[in-house]
Amino acid sequence: MSSIVTAVTLAAEESAHEVSHALSWAIGGGVLVLLLALIGALVAFGGGREHS
Repeated sequence: MSSIVTAVTLAAEESAHEVSHALSWAIGGGVLVLLLALIGALVAFGGGREHS
């Protein structure tokens, strides 16, 4: 088991690259807005309906 963890850790270190933090924040913010819009649509769709 520890050999798998070691192999994954080494693979992650070898493939490490510079990350654009501004792009990461933009993608995260976009996903957050999308999820909030979907929640809003769900509440708006179900808001006027009676429960069965």
